[in-house]
Amino acid sequence: MNIKQIAKDTAKTLQSYLTYQALRTVLLQLDETNPPLAYWLHNFSADKVQNGEKFLESLFSEKPELALRIMTVREHIAEEVSEFLPEMVRSGIQQANMEHRKQHLERITQISLSTPGASDLEPEQQSNDDG
Repeated sequence: MNIKQIAKDTAKTLQSYLTYQALRTVLLQLDETNPPLAYWLHNFSADKVQNGEKFLESLFSEKPELALRIMTVREHIAEEVSEFLPEMVRSGIQQANMEHRKQHLERITQISLSTPGASDLEPEQQSNDDG
C-alpha cells in the first residue's frame, strides 16, 4: 500500500469535487444575475467536470473570466472546509464501517437461524425455548 500515492489520488479527487461545487455555486449566482451566461456555462460544463483541472483548462480557452471566478470560489470553499474535513472523514468512515458491520452481523445471524437444522429441534426442546 503506497500511502503517498493514495493521498495524491485523494487530493486530486477532492480538487475535482471542489471544482464541481464551485461550478454549482457560480451557476446559482449566474442564474440570478446573468441567465444566458448561466445557460451557456451549464451546457459547456455538462459531463466535463470529472477532471476539474482539465475542465478549467478548457473553460479558460472559451471564457477565462468564468474560469477565474470558479477557481476563486473553489479556493474559498477549500479554505472553509479544510479545517473540518480530516475529522469528518475519519468519523464518517468509522460510523459507516460500524453500520456495515452491524448490518452484516444481522444478515449472517438471520441466515444461520433460517438454515436447515435450526428447525430440527426435538418438540420438547422447542416448547422449553418458548417458555
